[in-house]
Amino acid sequence: MAASTVAPSAEMTPEERQSVLRTLKSPRLLKTEILAGLVVALALIPEAIAFSLIAGVDPRIGLFASFTMAVSIAFLGGRPAMISAATAATALVIAPLVESHGLDYFIAAVILAGVFQVILGVTGVAKVMRFIPRSVMVGFVNALAILIFTSQFPDLIDVPWLVYPLVALGLVVIYLLPRITRIVPAPLVSIVLLTVLAVVFAFNVPTVGDKGELPQAIPSLFIPDVPLTLETFQIIAPYALGMAAVGLLESLMTAKLVDDVTDTRSGKVRESWGQGVANVISGFFGGMGGCAMVGQTMINVKASGARTRISTFCAGIFVLVLAVALGDIVAMIPMASLVAVMIFVAVATFDWHSIKPSTLKMMPKSETTVMLITVIATVWTHNLAIGVGLGVLTAFVLFARRVAHLATVERRIEQHFGEEIAKYEVIGELFFASSNDLYTQFNYAEDPEHIVIDMYNSHVWDASTVASLDAITEKYSKYGKRVEISGLNAASLALHDRMAGKLGAGH
Repeated sequence: MAASTVAPSAEMTPEERQSVLRTLKSPRLLKTEILAGLVVALALIPEAIAFSLIAGVDPRIGLFASFTMAVSIAFLGGRPAMISAATAATALVIAPLVESHGLDYFIAAVILAGVFQVILGVTGVAKVMRFIPRSVMVGFVNALAILIFTSQFPDLIDVPWLVYPLVALGLVVIYLLPRITRIVPAPLVSIVLLTVLAVVFAFNVPTVGDKGELPQAIPSLFIPDVPLTLETFQIIAPYALGMAAVGLLESLMTAKLVDDVTDTRSGKVRESWGQGVANVISGFFGGMGGCAMVGQTMINVKASGARTRISTFCAGIFVLVLAVALGDIVAMIPMASLVAVMIFVAVATFDWHSIKPSTLKMMPKSETTVMLITVIATVWTHNLAIGVGLGVLTAFVLFARRVAHLATVERRIEQHFGEEIAKYEVIGELFFASSNDLYTQFNYAEDPEHIVIDMYNSHVWDASTVASLDAITEKYSKYGKRVEISGLNAASLALHDRMAGKLGAGH
């Protein structure tokens, strides 16, 4: 469609505008959005610092990215309530640039990655989502849940014993408080309660401040000091393209997940180019860029009940306010409180129904195989792009194998006006997988001189099938026999007429 090749307006749709206005007019709904943003911000700060360390840059680079990405995507993104910020996936892709060429090249790569995402977005890359099977999506969700859970291990191993009861208490609050009241998000209550306990009783446990120094000033305009030459482009382009691909994949998959959770639709094209613009903005303010975050998005949508862009905007603003103005207070938050929140998110994110014995027994083995490969590849490599890519590839291969056996050939000998004819009826969809063995299903030596191949109940999809028909015709001609191909539908006939006899040797 033409709409997929032109960037849509960044303005809210009437439905979104109505939702935001309704929220602003309702103290109850507005409180939910603001508090959800606060909870997300508290979870974002230590992760942004950790991702900065992964990338080999100052913690401020990750925090500034989380602020600019969240605020920008609140206006530009196609999925309300989704959280975008600095992520490990994008940090890992471009981290080598810091060591090899320095921070300026790193930031330049972030900006270029944003440009690539805008180009991919307006040219319709979001359409690839239709080729991702449900089994891959389930595997993606389960793998993310596992990664969210295992990412908490560094804060649970070789730590003071008090961390464990604090995490347990945090989980109890998160799970039990909603049964009593939902006025305040349970994760926020858990974080505040555990912080108060840790401060009042002077618990010697790791805190957010231990992750790194928080910034003392707001971000300012940053122009990377790199030469604008082809050599610079050749250096940063591979990293930028990798970051763009990984960021878009994770963002679009997360948007689809939120669509399912909220039973609403999102603008995938807008989300694609919106992520690109947000990364460009992040780079020009000295941020490391990023993409959508599943964990924080689930905190926002599932744990806190947010549904509009207000929560995303508030999350970005709170990251800046908490990190700069209230950095000393935020630094006292025990990591145990955030670990409890992330464990809850991991458990809530995992699709437990997908591994129930009754579900596994009901599902085709191929679907279960695709899900497992997606999970194993993602968890093993810690790379969502590799996991999803392998899952989709496996699904396509298994599908091709399955449909390859759907095409059948039936032979019978008929008499037409005293002439003996061998009539072959081809039934099914013919493409590279199903037509490969078509050549072997004819009795070339035994058939009479006139052969009719009836294609009425089949469809020709590609050049491989045309080449197979050419090979069959040529084989019969070597025996001095005549082949007539009949019954092709309009599309198949057009393809056959255009390519028949022009593809070289079929076998």
